[in-house]
Amino acid sequence: MDRELVRQLLDGAGAVRNRDVLADLFRTTYALAGDDASRLDLKIARDALKEMREAYRLFAPYADVRKVTVFGSARTLASDPLYGHARKLAERLAGVGWMVVTGAGPGIMAAATEGAGPGRSLGVTIRLPFEETSTGPLSGSDRVVNMKYFFTRKLMLVKESSGFVSLPGGFGTLDETAELLTLMQTGKATPAPLVLLDVPGQTYWKGWETFVREELVAPGWVSPHDVDLATITDDVDEAVAVIRGFWRNYQGMRWVGDRVVVRLRAEPTDAEVAALAERFADLAVDGAIERTAPLPAEVSDGDDLHLHRLMLRFDARKGARFRELVDAVNRLDTAPPLD
Repeated sequence: MDRELVRQLLDGAGAVRNRDVLADLFRTTYALAGDDASRLDLKIARDALKEMREAYRLFAPYADVRKVTVFGSARTLASDPLYGHARKLAERLAGVGWMVVTGAGPGIMAAATEGAGPGRSLGVTIRLPFEETSTGPLSGSDRVVNMKYFFTRKLMLVKESSGFVSLPGGFGTLDETAELLTLMQTGKATPAPLVLLDVPGQTYWKGWETFVREELVAPGWVSPHDVDLATITDDVDEAVAVIRGFWRNYQGMRWVGDRVVVRLRAEPTDAEVAALAERFADLAVDGAIERTAPLPAEVSDGDDLHLHRLMLRFDARKGARFRELVDAVNRLDTAPPLD
């Protein structure tokens, strides 16, 4: 595609930022026209891009607000103790400033929306031919985006949140939970807390954990560390503490070349850095974890320059072990108290 034509299109759209990425989008669309793609393939690409744009616009005003995505069955009745658990969890998190994201349907989704309140809730629903998915407190609201495809819906349910809670559910809940674990295990998602929440006396997630340990860990299909990517509990207070505690000191990570920069609210002491480097030497390709100032790429982007930093050449095969590093920096003596 002619570079001058791309420039004119970007100028006409009023694009100021990220012009290189937008130019690639134009070129990809142009190239599709010459690929002899089927009508169905083109419709999938078109509809997926439309849905993603609508979702980006929904979430954009709340970019600086921490969010928790709550998964669970659409068939859970209001009389079920799980419903009350989901409602209480969302109410607690909304009370300390978080927003709640759900699939905007009935059951657990409605419970979480009720708990947080419509003003602190966002929804990403799915169109199904056999089940009503557009009911609940957000039905008809402008705080919901409606999706045709599961893959675009799951992207938005995961991409925008800083924490996740899964309550018992069917294939959909298991699919969403397994995908989250896969993304975290492989380092394809930013590390975040995942709580598997049951109610006292029920064994849904404990039974799942038994299956994972006996049928996945034992034969070596997954690492023992991978099980620690999620916290299983039947206590709402513990669930809230896990979600909030994950962000007590740790504030995120960024790849810069072959290095990972870990952002912290509080500056660790030399002794704390040395202890972390010794304990987590296996996470670094060269065994080194050290303090650093913002790297040039971060300075160029103005990327959270006020935060303190640790740096390592991260072994990307150890995503689950990285979670243990996050827990460790949150327990440092220099870590600030929860807000």
